Amino acid sequence: MLPTPELVKNYIAAGLDCAHLSVEGDGQHFSAVIVSTAFAGKRLIQRHQLVYAALGERMKAEIHALSMKTLTPEEFANNG
Repeated sequence: MLPTPELVKNYIAAGLDCAHLSVEGDGQHFSAVIVSTAFAGKRLIQRHQLVYAALGERMKAEIHALSMKTLTPEEFANNG
């Protein structure tokens, strides 16, 4: 069974405290906007590593590709 955008959203939310989270996708390729205070002071690669950690083994087994926009709440408020 291919994961749905809602399922991927739930996976991320279970492992990362998000102020805003939206996921779109077709079952293999997904794009997400993830807003979290955990991203404050982190470089882009560190932010992505936090998301990958939240997804765990699912990133290798279930999700073929994930495009992410990772923002702090302040960045999201200013740039959306």
